[in-house]
Amino acid sequence: MSFDLSVWALHDGATPEDVRAAVRRCREGQHAERYPDPRVVGFYRAVTASYPDRPAHQGTPWEVSPLHAAADHVALSLVPTCDDQVLLDIERLAGEYDLMLFDPQDGSVYPPPSRVAR
Repeated sequence: MSFDLSVWALHDGATPEDVRAAVRRCREGQHAERYPDPRVVGFYRAVTASYPDRPAHQGTPWEVSPLHAAADHVALSLVPTCDDQVLLDIERLAGEYDLMLFDPQDGSVYPPPSRVAR
């Protein structure tokens, strides 16, 4: 069974409930037609530079590849045996790009470490 996470680029001041609402809209197939948020693009490029998602092959941390990338988020489905370093890198990059983390296993939302430190 995979371990899933998603990172979200929402407006300044977004709350955990804003993230959960965006996740619900995504699951319902409601996606705003807009240009990709530069934070999402930067995160995707950075995470896949360290952990390529194309072409799909053994040895990557991804249970599903390529990663699902939308204008405002990236969904990450990780193999259950992925190294802790992968999760630390995802969290670090989320902080660098000011993205909020969503854990669908329990519905938790985590602000990026950069916001916590402010």
